[in-house]
Amino acid sequence: MAHPSQLGFQDAASPIMEELLHFHDHALMAVFLISTLVLYIITTMLTTKLTNTNAMDAQEIEMVWTIMPAIILIVIALPSLRILYLMDEMSDPAVTVKAIGHQWYWSYEYNDYADIAFDSYMIPSSELSPGEFRLLEVDNRMVVPMETSIRVLVSAEDVLHSWAVPSLGIKIDAIPGRLNQTSFIARPGIFYGQCSEICGANHSFMPIVVESASRPDFFSWTLPISS
Repeated sequence: MAHPSQLGFQDAASPIMEELLHFHDHALMAVFLISTLVLYIITTMLTTKLTNTNAMDAQEIEMVWTIMPAIILIVIALPSLRILYLMDEMSDPAVTVKAIGHQWYWSYEYNDYADIAFDSYMIPSSELSPGEFRLLEVDNRMVVPMETSIRVLVSAEDVLHSWAVPSLGIKIDAIPGRLNQTSFIARPGIFYGQCSEICGANHSFMPIVVESASRPDFFSWTLPISS
């Protein structure tokens, strides 16, 4: 989860988020280099006393400022295309979960197991236990097996919502009448997210909690629910 005075992204909890963090750092270095070069040129132009009123064109400079941006765009685009390929649809997931947005809570259905469906509401601040996080804890977490391919089908029942878990690198719109799909592989732990689409008065009170447990713990969790 995020913490006060945090400057960067949350720590990566999935391979895709690790790739996104590396790409962010890679692109940010290009931004810093370009910004430094532009600032240097502007400073030099403002402070120099040299002038040349006879210069009508400069072919060499025009070639430089045409070729360099093209090279920079290629250097940024190739890693971006690689990540898009890695984030493509998962053909054979081990577990499929359907997340449905409501005003203002989430409901989950496990399509691989019979009769597993539940609602997930935010726990009010007055009912929190010591150590639990305000506005982030829910009464029923979405539990998945760790280090396993998980597919999430996302939709909504009423208005637009967005199912987002930053540490897993996930943000996908929940649209009424439409089924969107995302996938992830999570490390063990508990990961917090929130609806990231303004959906009404209680938009900020429908958090998302994903608990990644070991496979024996996951199957022991499914047995009482399915029975």
